[in-house]
Amino acid sequence: MRAFGRLLAIATDAGASKPFRPAPMALLPPLPLYRRLLRAHRKLGVEERTLGDMYVKAEWKAHKNVDNPVHIIGFLTEWQYYAQTIEGDSWKDEKMDKTKIDKMSDQQIGQLYELMQTIRKQEQEDAAEEAAEEAKSKPGNDK
Repeated sequence: MRAFGRLLAIATDAGASKPFRPAPMALLPPLPLYRRLLRAHRKLGVEERTLGDMYVKAEWKAHKNVDNPVHIIGFLTEWQYYAQTIEGDSWKDEKMDKTKIDKMSDQQIGQLYELMQTIRKQEQEDAAEEAAEEAKSKPGNDK
């Protein structure tokens, strides 16, 4: 991914009738932003960090040779917003913006659905484990 210094200097929501979020001060260049993302994942749980790190690495590798400045700015802007969100704790109960969902391809919607199913399955397994541990720890359950 080539860094275009002039394009990285200012990030705005130009052309948007109403901005989705405040524009960041300035976009970080690709390598510092990549490092920031991996550092931000350190505060997550082991599973979330592993998943996040793998996803970030795969996305950055896939976009390594992009030359289109518009794509580069969009890519860096979204990842910088993601880093800001992860560094704060507001993401835990946040819902996905409907306009972003409307812009997704069918493949992206499918991936999002698979992720949701995996998360629900993991939550059910965790709840079942907790229930089993509680049942073992109650008095009178000597088997």
